Amino acid sequence: MKSSDQRRKRKRILRQAADSSPLFSLLQLLSVRSLVLCLSFLTFLYLLSYAVPFSSSSFRPVLVVSSLSLLSSSSTSTRTATAKSVQDFGSFLSPLEIENRILFPDHVLLLVSGGKKDGVMKNAELECVYFGKKKDFIRHGNYSGGNFAVKKVLSLDEYDEFRIIVRCPLPFGNYSNEAYLRWRGKNGILLNNQTVSHSSWDNVVYSAALDGSTAVVFVKGLNLRADRESNPSQFSCHFGLNGRYVIRTKALSAAQEVVRCGLPQSLLSNTDNVEGIRVTIGVQHHVNSRGFRRVLKPSVAKVSNLVPEGKKRRGEGKYELCACTMVWNQASAIREWIMYHAWLGVERWFIYDNNSDDGIDEVVHQLDLENYNVSRHVWPWIKTQEAGFSHCALRAKDECNWISFMDVDEYFYFPYSTPKHQRFRKLGYAGQDSLRTLVANVSSSSRTIAEIRTSCHSFGPSGLSSPPPQGVTVGYTCRLQSPERHKSMIRADALDSTLLNVVHHFRLKKGFKYLNLPGSTAVINHYKYQVWEVFRAKFYRRVATYVADWGQNQNEGSRDRAPGLGTEAIEPPDWPQKFCEVWDTGLRDFVLANLADFSTGFLPWEARGVLTDQ
Repeated sequence: MKSSDQRRKRKRILRQAADSSPLFSLLQLLSVRSLVLCLSFLTFLYLLSYAVPFSSSSFRPVLVVSSLSLLSSSSTSTRTATAKSVQDFGSFLSPLEIENRILFPDHVLLLVSGGKKDGVMKNAELECVYFGKKKDFIRHGNYSGGNFAVKKVLSLDEYDEFRIIVRCPLPFGNYSNEAYLRWRGKNGILLNNQTVSHSSWDNVVYSAALDGSTAVVFVKGLNLRADRESNPSQFSCHFGLNGRYVIRTKALSAAQEVVRCGLPQSLLSNTDNVEGIRVTIGVQHHVNSRGFRRVLKPSVAKVSNLVPEGKKRRGEGKYELCACTMVWNQASAIREWIMYHAWLGVERWFIYDNNSDDGIDEVVHQLDLENYNVSRHVWPWIKTQEAGFSHCALRAKDECNWISFMDVDEYFYFPYSTPKHQRFRKLGYAGQDSLRTLVANVSSSSRTIAEIRTSCHSFGPSGLSSPPPQGVTVGYTCRLQSPERHKSMIRADALDSTLLNVVHHFRLKKGFKYLNLPGSTAVINHYKYQVWEVFRAKFYRRVATYVADWGQNQNEGSRDRAPGLGTEAIEPPDWPQKFCEVWDTGLRDFVLANLADFSTGFLPWEARGVLTDQ
């Protein structure tokens, strides 16, 4: 009787201890039997790894479509839950995940995390998939039934340190613009029940860059006036942490498509923590007479740190002269433009590629192998040339003293000058590195001159009907008499914080001024109106934000348009003879005298020169 009472008492004490102590409960669960089962299971997995090796060749990456909204960051838990397989695909160890879709007039752009275009993943490995407007049949990543279509990927490219971009054509028929991706030859695609929202290209926060203790954010859809600074009080920056925009800072400046904000105080101690954080712009709207409502713009932007990529070794200082341009399908023109200006002294090149599909990446790569110090930067945002130049100024300022902003059909030319122009160059003629010498002389002679403006002469087809085989500098020799506009070289450290520009020139900080070069000292030959097949491609669209496309019935008398051409890309019968008022062979003679091979007569950029270099 006594022993049974004692057993009941011990059980009561143990029960009370268990109720009051989680540790005791845990120890009770880890019984000898549980430990044996766990050890047995682990041993089984260990032996199984030898019997069935899980090599990378056994698996194929699976596309994961994020279930988060456009204004969210991807969470680790979501990626872990939805990923079905991972393969070491050369340089990435995570499944591909569509983060955002942006609908352009002629394609759908997908921002995809988890991959790099390092020569392993090619366009042909992915396919674009479009579903019918009703997607009720899609369940758990399967679409074996139902209405869907497949198209080839237009292009694939690295975008930033976080993502690649994949361009898909617009769908045909009654299909949704919500393009998906699948691996070529595979029938399955992993989807979540919800899909990523998509934005229109003309209303989205599209890029952001770190600049000291501020973030410079690029956004379309603010509709701010050209060449004007706007009131920044109506804007704010919102930084995303843990999938939500939780930190807000005030805008310090706003102009055109650029908003500058201070970084959150919590991130100032270590700006490296800002990289990769999502950011958007808040816009203050009137609700009624009583107050305002702040509306967040759709955003695909993550803050990037624009690290210098040039070939100068640490401690060598900055390049004296760099050049920045934005191109669309200019692969055939860029070799001549770079090689010519390199001879004049340009040391570093920033090529902003605006959706080219003509193999320009290979041309730039070849030029870089030939030590021309060229880097290509994917800039998929159409009608954003001013913002792209602002972005390039941020990228180049830590590498360059002076930056020239030009198009690839624009060429500096130094006519033979009189002795009074030796202020700009020591020799009475233009020798090698003359352009770099010019900016260096200006820097040494004045601390306040921060912009050099050069007038442009517009050249016409010069009687040609096909592209000149030796290049534009030799082939086009007839131009309009009066100069049109100007282009600028600027000191990177003297730019106004708004980064305001109108393509042709930038706004400078207070206390700095610009210099107009005399036409007898330097001009820019602008090969604006080339043979019809080249001009027609240019007619397709303009890259400047505030310049109407030639196909639009706007500002038809503007110098940004082709006089007398109207809005139709139809070749006038007298096109080869148009825009020809003055025969000007100065640059042609200069190029043949200074850059042609003495023994063969070939110029460095001619096709034979390319073959010889390889």
